[in-house]
Amino acid sequence: MCINGNTNSPPYPQRVNTEKREMDHQTLQEASTINVSSLTCIDLANSDLHQSAALLKQACMDCGYFYVINHGVSEDLKHEAFHQSKKFFALPLEDKMKVLSNEMHRGYSPAFEQNQIHGDHNKESFFMGTESTKDDSHGDNPFYRPNTWPDSDVLPGWRTTMENYHQEALRVCMVIARILALALDLDADYFDTLERLGNPIAYMRLLHYEGISDPSRGIYGCGAHTDHGMMTLIATDGVMGLQICKDKDVKPQKWEYVPSISGAYIGNLGDVMERWSNGLFKSTLHRVLGNGQDRYSIPFFLSPSHHCLVECLPTCQSENNLPKYPAIKCSTYLTQRYKESHVDLSKSTENRPR
Repeated sequence: MCINGNTNSPPYPQRVNTEKREMDHQTLQEASTINVSSLTCIDLANSDLHQSAALLKQACMDCGYFYVINHGVSEDLKHEAFHQSKKFFALPLEDKMKVLSNEMHRGYSPAFEQNQIHGDHNKESFFMGTESTKDDSHGDNPFYRPNTWPDSDVLPGWRTTMENYHQEALRVCMVIARILALALDLDADYFDTLERLGNPIAYMRLLHYEGISDPSRGIYGCGAHTDHGMMTLIATDGVMGLQICKDKDVKPQKWEYVPSISGAYIGNLGDVMERWSNGLFKSTLHRVLGNGQDRYSIPFFLSPSHHCLVECLPTCQSENNLPKYPAIKCSTYLTQRYKESHVDLSKSTENRPR
């Protein structure tokens, strides 16, 4: 049971093993050779933050993946976000191409947009992020520029739903960041400073997968990769597909499914957190396999402020454990990673669907 200090909280085991969950026939065949992962639950209603920090620390050292429960995001809002996401992806392609992804990857990305070095197929997405305000000093910074939105006459209420969901997901991530700070033997408010998470780079991506993956042919819903930023908060529609590889250096690689739990988020760490922690916390390799069903998910990506210098945290280094990664400005690091994993649709039209 999760010890959270709230007797009204639903019963969740601290480590959730879902190998006995029902799966369709194809998924059962895959599970015979690929395990289903067991992950720690982090209960945000737990009044004992140090206990939550201890659980989260172990999870981040093991694999960097965990479940988040009692997060406070209403199921109605999550349901509406998925409903609106499905409405967008159901539009004719010509309508979706009107909000084609710009140079900062905000807007619609058709199936071919992700670099094929990862083997992505049959995945389309819509990207949105934090916008600067008129009084904000970040107005000219590319990480805070305005989003591209679908026509409100075509999708009324769409923008409002997504902005509300973005705000709630950011709130949850900020709570997790305080627990992460304690897990790293820092003050709980360590990441709350203006330089670190005072003006975070916070992106949200609506994803739609279809088709059947074939790893033997290098065909995936989303190929193996790690996330760029500090952490990711994932909402899914319950369709199996996400897999993690806890040790990317072991050959052959062992992949494990991460099932959804009703009402819970899936959380994971990104490369910035691995760099900050000097490799103590894991940014885990993951991928998505399609099984022929339509699959929808909404990952929310949190990174530090653009000017934050990402360098080894003071509690993660010593004379016998020197910093493993050079210090780098967050905006520089993210820009490099985006260029490695995306093509520029605004300058390339030869592969656009016709």
